[in-house]
Amino acid sequence: MAQARPTLAGRQMPLWADTAVRFATFAAMVALGWQVSRYEAGAVPTSSVEVASPTAAAPSAPVRAAAPAHAPRPAPPIMLQVDRQLYYGDYVWNDEGVAPGRITVRVDLSAETMSVFRSGREIGRAMILYGTDEQPTPTGTFPILQKDADHESNIYDAAMPYMLRLTNDGVAIHASNVQYGRASRGCVGIPHDFAALLFQQARIGDRVTIVRGSPDSAPVA
Repeated sequence: MAQARPTLAGRQMPLWADTAVRFATFAAMVALGWQVSRYEAGAVPTSSVEVASPTAAAPSAPVRAAAPAHAPRPAPPIMLQVDRQLYYGDYVWNDEGVAPGRITVRVDLSAETMSVFRSGREIGRAMILYGTDEQPTPTGTFPILQKDADHESNIYDAAMPYMLRLTNDGVAIHASNVQYGRASRGCVGIPHDFAALLFQQARIGDRVTIVRGSPDSAPVA
C-alpha cells in the first residue's frame, strides 16, 4: 500500500517537493546526530574555542621585582665602662681583647667628648676642646686626609702634635692642652697621651663623625 503524500494548504504536494522535504529532514537528522555524538565524546564546538595564533606569542604578565629586604639595623656599639666622671684633660683607653680593624671616631660637641670605636666596641674616650662661635668646629662625617705626628700649622704658626687632618682648610684633630675655658680655632683638641694612642690606631680614610648631641650618629666600627 503506497504512503499518501503530505498536503500543503489542503492540496497534495507534488512528488518533487515531497522528495525535497524528506531529503532536508534526513540531512538535518544526520547533522544533529553528528553534533550529539561529538558532545558525548567531549568535543567542544569550534565556534567556542579561542585559538591562539601560531606566530603571535601571548603577552606575558609583567614581572615585578621583589622589594628589597630591609637590612637589619646594626647592633649598638659596646661602650666602655667608665666608673668616674671625666674632667678636662682626662681620658680612658682600653682595647684589650678587642679584635683588630679600622676605627671610627665620634665627636660630640655638646658633651665635649670624643669616642673611638673598633670592631663594634668603644676603646677610648676623652674630653676635648673645640671651636668658638666665630671659628666653629664643623659637623658632619669626614675622612682622615693626612697624618703628621710633628705637624706645625702654617696658618696659626703653632705646633699640632699627632695631627689628623679632616678638611683642606685646616680643621684637624690634634694634641692640645685641654683645660676648662680654653677653645680651638675650629680644630678638635684632645689630651696629648690620648692623641698618641689615637694616632697609632688611625689610618688614612678612617671616618670621623662630629655631632651636637645626636645619639643616633654614633658610628659602629
